[in-house]
Amino acid sequence: MGLKQNLHNFKEKNKDKKWLPLFNAFHTFLYAPNEVTHNGTHIKGADDLKRTMNTVIMALIPCLIFGMFNAGYQHHFAIGEISQVSGGFFSPEFWTLDNLSIGAWKILPLVIVSYGVGLFVEFIFAVKNGHEVEEGYLVTGMLVPLIVPVDIPLWMLAVAVVFGVVLGKEVFGGTGMNILNPALLIRAFLFFAYPTWMTGDKVWVHGADPRVQDIAEGASADVISGETILGSLAQNSTEMMDSTQELWNAFYGFIPGSVGETSTLLILIGAIFLIFSKIGSWRIMLSAVVGALIMGLIFNFVVDSEWITGSSKFYGLMSTTFWHHLMIGGFAFGVVYMATDPVTASQTNKGKWIYGFLIGFIAVLIRVFNPAYPEGIMLAILLMNVFAPTIDHYVVQGNVKMRAKRLKAKTA
Repeated sequence: MGLKQNLHNFKEKNKDKKWLPLFNAFHTFLYAPNEVTHNGTHIKGADDLKRTMNTVIMALIPCLIFGMFNAGYQHHFAIGEISQVSGGFFSPEFWTLDNLSIGAWKILPLVIVSYGVGLFVEFIFAVKNGHEVEEGYLVTGMLVPLIVPVDIPLWMLAVAVVFGVVLGKEVFGGTGMNILNPALLIRAFLFFAYPTWMTGDKVWVHGADPRVQDIAEGASADVISGETILGSLAQNSTEMMDSTQELWNAFYGFIPGSVGETSTLLILIGAIFLIFSKIGSWRIMLSAVVGALIMGLIFNFVVDSEWITGSSKFYGLMSTTFWHHLMIGGFAFGVVYMATDPVTASQTNKGKWIYGFLIGFIAVLIRVFNPAYPEGIMLAILLMNVFAPTIDHYVVQGNVKMRAKRLKAKTA
């Protein structure tokens, strides 16, 4: 009680100070605020927004740790120091300190820059506008390092974070007012502003890009390739997913890709955690999967009907078995952690079904018809972020008209 009283007295004594929002931000990160609503609220709960954000971060931590091991493994595998993992998820070739040390050395700076720059911008706006520091960036700060290549220059990441926080959140009024997912807006900025650092077969494995100098002694950056499965399929190479071992590697995550998006297994566990904690919408997740499967089935039908031949530039991804789309690229990560963002997603239950279905459907459509950028989940989610309010509007209006008809029928 003494500590609480001292903190309360400190806040009261300095309540007119411009820097007080900074103190409150660190204080409420570890301690729940003692302010309560005294009016007639409809919903009462013991948690607050910061606790909700921390729960999502807990669901992301396994992907972060796995990404560190995978970054080191892909590096060692590319330069021929270790063999391909063949012993399942707990393979001893994968979970080694050598892999972790390289991954942590490359990925932890990404996390530090993401949080440091993003929260700095948030603090500036909080002090300038005289309001509390908002909690929305807690999750965004963790998402950003997980959706970029391991060797992305830190200064590029910092510039993109400033862009995403200022234009993706603050210009709309801050957390809860933005219409686009800030993490995806940051990645979109990176992709279109610095495309050579975000695409190709050299950016996904540490040391593969000749612009990165700290590769292992004796390795040549010119001969290291880290092409993703999506990149290979986009080039009409259909061998990447032909064997059972390759399918399991894609499911476990032993493949090149963005830091945290490769392990479908861990993303699935995170999805279950978010659903049971009632933070992630199972309707959006399930409908997105259904939409992707239906679009994949349509393309498989087109190929099986021989309406298109192997000479087509679309053949590789179009002929990909429909359910493989769920395990390659960032589809699973985007659906679980970004499409379910409660601010930018649809709010009505029926709207969530429509919103999620269109995300999955459009994501696979973009993959097939945009060989220059086969990963379509980012663009699909950003597009549906824009249309989410429209979807909810028509769902609500439909319910209003239906109830009006029922009332008219009863009074007739």
